[in-house]
Amino acid sequence: MIPPSRQALVPFVSVANMMRLVHRIGLETMLAELTDEIEADFRRWPDFDKTPRVASHSEVGVIELMPTSDGQTYGFKYVNGHPKNTREGLQTVTAFGVLADVDTGYPLLVSEMTLLTALRTAASSALAARHLAPRGARVMAMIGNGAQSEFQALALHAVNGIKEVRLWDIDPAATAKCRANLAGTGLRVLPCRTPEEAIEGAQIITTCTADKQLATILTDNMVGAGVHINAIGGDCPGKTELAPGILHRADIFVEYPPQTRIEGEIQQLAPDHPVTELWQVITGAAAGRVSDAQVTLFDGVGFAVEDFSALRYVLRQLQGTQLFQELDMIADPDDPRDLFGMLMRAR
Repeated sequence: MIPPSRQALVPFVSVANMMRLVHRIGLETMLAELTDEIEADFRRWPDFDKTPRVASHSEVGVIELMPTSDGQTYGFKYVNGHPKNTREGLQTVTAFGVLADVDTGYPLLVSEMTLLTALRTAASSALAARHLAPRGARVMAMIGNGAQSEFQALALHAVNGIKEVRLWDIDPAATAKCRANLAGTGLRVLPCRTPEEAIEGAQIITTCTADKQLATILTDNMVGAGVHINAIGGDCPGKTELAPGILHRADIFVEYPPQTRIEGEIQQLAPDHPVTELWQVITGAAAGRVSDAQVTLFDGVGFAVEDFSALRYVLRQLQGTQLFQELDMIADPDDPRDLFGMLMRAR
């Protein structure tokens, strides 16, 4: 059998190699660089094809495809969200992604994205806080201490200068896990007995819970003036974290309104409730934080452009390394019209 040509081979980043890549770069360095990468793509937001993610919902979770293209490169992510999985010893979220060349349609990269999604989600939160949080914010409350919590805390430490993180979760074991994982990172980590205690003195509040229900993690009287909220818990129709009263007095910023109105906190509001797209704040086309007393809310549900940014970043970082495998994915007959002949010659 004739061995595959170079055109037939596609770089694949496994979970093991993604972990090696993160440690090669440095976790906080990678979070900061991903933040800059996503910001650069948000600055050219009109260049991208945009559509709400294609979702297949069930009673226990959701499976989604998230596609986008800038006209030169196409990318998509497959991702699930199954909150019940943790009770079965499984991850709530798993994902993989693909980049392809628009000119030929050939794949350029296949990558795990369970880890990469956690990294890019944290980077997106840091990006929102960069433009919306109060100046000099040094204390964050982390409400929900599951799989994403450490990434969130470290991204805001690396990008936004957070010095203290106050932890609360309905499950004390999750808080203990998060506290142990953040030991030695330079953050002051305070486990709290109630969400009210965690929020006390925090300038940034991050909610990151996974229950697929209309929950009220933050009530209106818990949120004082001047704070920034990153509401980034696993989103889908029928799943919320914030009381409607918070939404009515906050200035709300989103990635892509048609998707956020379906899945985000703003599904609780009227379809025409005003929101501002984050890319407009980043480019200066719209105002972000305008006063010390303002409550700003980033209703982050995750969008395909962020995955696109993360995949392109990873593809660049692979250059000159051996942190990938080559998959024989593309049939590559000597004569493009003779696919059958290639098959028969393999007997």
